[in-house]
Amino acid sequence: MKLTLAEPKYLKESISIISDLVNEARFKVTKESIELVAMDPANVAMVIFKLLSSTFTEYDIKKDVEIAINLNNLKQIMRRAKPNDMLTLELDPDNKLIIRLKGNNVRTFNLPIIELDEKEQKIPELKFSVSVKVPSAVLNEAVEDVDIVAESVAFIAQDKEFTISAEGDLSQAKVEMKEGDDIKIKANDKARAKYSVEYLKKMISGSKIADEVSIYFSTDYPLKLEYKTVDKVMLSFILAPRVEND
Repeated sequence: MKLTLAEPKYLKESISIISDLVNEARFKVTKESIELVAMDPANVAMVIFKLLSSTFTEYDIKKDVEIAINLNNLKQIMRRAKPNDMLTLELDPDNKLIIRLKGNNVRTFNLPIIELDEKEQKIPELKFSVSVKVPSAVLNEAVEDVDIVAESVAFIAQDKEFTISAEGDLSQAKVEMKEGDDIKIKANDKARAKYSVEYLKKMISGSKIADEVSIYFSTDYPLKLEYKTVDKVMLSFILAPRVEND
């Protein structure tokens, strides 16, 4: 296996985001893409990642392989990649992942492949009543606004309107969005669900790889956020709802 990226950004940023949610994960390298499906340790969030072979300048793989890696270690190496570096991934016979960064000089890192006991994660089949497409920056701002007042946030949608609101002991924050040129809202009926702001803050970092985000949810139902750059990368998250106690 030998894979070379001329734009390390997509892999670098994705690993940085994923490692905030997952410590260790298994990558599946196929002829079409590098894929990852993993749950966070608390079983609250799932991350789905796909880096397409069309992103690579060289993509040489004889057969599908699975590589389990400590993501924090991988992130530390990825941080060393400069925007103009050529990044090469290879597997050596001693079960190590070789990462080569080629710029003004060549830097080589070896990462051990680890054993992962956990079973393969399956992506759940979910049906959503609401879909919203907004610029990533708009969702980022909204989550940062509501983070000031509470630990959980309500997503509410109805006819061409999408609202993100939060209530603290005394404070309230509400961000209202209407259908427009850069905001698309489809809601079959009124929907409302609550989610953890702490998890959302980690997920909205997906804005580093895509300018637009698709938001899917239903009443008291999981949330799906999807970031996509056509022909290059897809990073999506599924987040369990917070159920009201009152």
